[in-house]
Amino acid sequence: MKLRAIALSLAIAGLSSSAFAQTQLTAKEQYSIDSKRAATRYADDKKLCAEESTSSTRMQCLRDAKTEYDEAIISAKAAQKAGPAKVAACQGCGRVTAVDVAEKAGEGGAAGMIAGGVAGALLGNQVGSGGGRKLATLAGAAGGAYAGKTVEGKIRNSSVWTVHVQYDNGTQDSFTFEQDPGLAKGDLVKNTNGSLARR
Repeated sequence: MKLRAIALSLAIAGLSSSAFAQTQLTAKEQYSIDSKRAATRYADDKKLCAEESTSSTRMQCLRDAKTEYDEAIISAKAAQKAGPAKVAACQGCGRVTAVDVAEKAGEGGAAGMIAGGVAGALLGNQVGSGGGRKLATLAGAAGGAYAGKTVEGKIRNSSVWTVHVQYDNGTQDSFTFEQDPGLAKGDLVKNTNGSLARR
């Protein structure tokens, strides 16, 4: 009797886990497998019951086997009606729709102004004599400072990458990077706490 109880427990465990193990099957195919498995187990149980020593234990064994079989069929039918479990939607998942690269204008700093001012003052000091030389030196310093700041700004120009994303739920978003993120149109990505990464 103990052997039969163990066999029945294993059968129920096998039936309940089969829906998880066979995720690629349709509900109808899974029901067919589960019902055949239950019928095979029932036939095996009836053979075990026939080996019982008394008629009363044989009858009780057969009743238990039939109950287990009925429960397995009911469980298989319920699983068929429920259908496969739906996969939860990926939060923050989407696809890259475009990647734009633009130049970001740099800003000149004090170093460029000072260097340009000194160079302009030296050049201005070479022009004219007396009061005209002082005026040329001042004009050269001012013009040189402006030119130095502009040149330094151009040297500091940098590229900016803007990645446009459409999420699986239909919403859109854009992300800006100061270095090439290595993403291209069509890449599957995920937004996790404002950080964009491949998935």
